[in-house]
Amino acid sequence: MTALFTIIIVLFVAVALWQMVKIFDLAQVGTTDSQIADDQDNKINGYLMMGFLVFIYVMTILCFWFIGDLPLLSNAASEHGSEVDNLMVISMVVIFIVQTITQFLLHYFAFKYKGEKGKKAFFYADNNTLEFIWTIIPVIVLAGLIIYGLFTWNDIMNIDEDEDPMVIELYAQQFNWKARYSGEDNVLGKANVRLIDIDRSNILGVDEEDPNAVDDVIVTELHLPVGKPVVFKMRSQDVLHSAYMPHFRAQMNCVPGMVTQFGFTPTVTTSEMRETPEMVDKVKGINELRRERAAAIEESGQDLIYEFDYLLLCNKICGTSHYNMQMKIIVETQEEFDAWMKEQKTFPNSLN
Repeated sequence: MTALFTIIIVLFVAVALWQMVKIFDLAQVGTTDSQIADDQDNKINGYLMMGFLVFIYVMTILCFWFIGDLPLLSNAASEHGSEVDNLMVISMVVIFIVQTITQFLLHYFAFKYKGEKGKKAFFYADNNTLEFIWTIIPVIVLAGLIIYGLFTWNDIMNIDEDEDPMVIELYAQQFNWKARYSGEDNVLGKANVRLIDIDRSNILGVDEEDPNAVDDVIVTELHLPVGKPVVFKMRSQDVLHSAYMPHFRAQMNCVPGMVTQFGFTPTVTTSEMRETPEMVDKVKGINELRRERAAAIEESGQDLIYEFDYLLLCNKICGTSHYNMQMKIIVETQEEFDAWMKEQKTFPNSLN
């Protein structure tokens, strides 16, 4: 109720201010002040346009100078990551060139053809040649980008079954992730939200009578062997989520009532990524900031010292704790993965 009253009061204040502005405008009728710009006004506005053009160019250069390294375009950790990065770089270069040219023309013409007393504007009622040029060029550029993007997407999504990819289910629920490994048979057991049994800890609704579910392994920390293709089958228990693994250039929506999938091959282990110069510098900078805010971080219960880990994030605003919906991903050698897997309980043994 308090919020409603606040909104009503704000509306009344806005209406009152609007009425006051109208009264002020009406009171100006008959005065000598003219609202029509003269040559001096046009000249000032013309120089302001050129000044703003210089400003946006300077800001663009500074942004490239200080943050233009785009760290997420230099640390791809999957086989297809470089293809996605190339597509992003090409798109950004095209956008930068077009922005530079069009902004210059826009501001320069506003300065050159500023209004002057006695000067009449010359204009075309229509010009088919010009319209064809500024229509066909964007069409060709955008068609090229779209076609290249489609080929890139098809290369990523066409998973080669001959490589025998490991099948893992990613299960999204407000506000956490679960991963279910398909076990030795590499076939996930059937699952349905109607089979969820909290009392028996069957939180994914796995069919206990399905023989393929006997060797399934459910975990809250995702481990992946380096160099091994992986296919993720994704489900959502409640609302629309989005499985986002930035360093692997992987993202796919998790839709309630259906199974979506995405696959990739991890190429860089967690320990190797931690040792890259870019990541060492980034972690160092984060830890310096954390030391400055040590009291607040310790009070929140977080570790003071940050260490890099791959993460599975939710990239859809799915509720109040969306920001904290993440799961750690560890990429390791096949031997380390096998040793970890031996320590995990299979699905039937994990039930109460």
